[in-house]
Amino acid sequence: MTRLAVIDFETTGISPAQGDRATEVAIVLLEQGRVVDRYQSLMNAGVRIPAFITQLTGISNAMLADAPTAAQAMAEASRFVGNVPLVAHNAAFDRKFWQAELARIDQPADQPFVCTLLLARRLYPQAPSHKLGTLVDFHRLPRTGQAHRALADAEMAAHLLGQIQHDLRQRWGIAQPHSALLMDLQRCTKAALGKRLAQLASAC
Repeated sequence: MTRLAVIDFETTGISPAQGDRATEVAIVLLEQGRVVDRYQSLMNAGVRIPAFITQLTGISNAMLADAPTAAQAMAEASRFVGNVPLVAHNAAFDRKFWQAELARIDQPADQPFVCTLLLARRLYPQAPSHKLGTLVDFHRLPRTGQAHRALADAEMAAHLLGQIQHDLRQRWGIAQPHSALLMDLQRCTKAALGKRLAQLASAC
């Protein structure tokens, strides 16, 4: 599949299992590596945002007062994504909120997730750290807005995904770094990665 949807959530905390909710969602739709559409919305889940989260993200309780409900925003986000594979930096975090928020409105959340954090750890062990902003600076990719806002982070993750796919083609000889292959690589241990890349390159 040539389409991928890069997603990012801002939230009230780290665990929907402990009652934390999403406050913003953004999705950047890519087709053959090019941005073809974007979706972004604040979302009012009826819970208060802790002061330290407002300090981190800039999203305040006042901003959510007139925002769409979480149900409305997630229904729109689900329609926007369809069955396209999702990509996120630290996908374990975003997957939890994607599944939890969609479960609240009885919508399926079956999309597979590619994790640019796991891929970067495997492919760029020399990076100073594997935080999104650090990797963006390490690769001299554009910063697209305020960090810890969903659309800016989704767009930076999309740029990082593009860098990963470029390097897989140019440095490791992987002709088609599609979502299934990326998920295969992110499951590799660091020790097994070189062998797997060589196998994939020889099969191209």
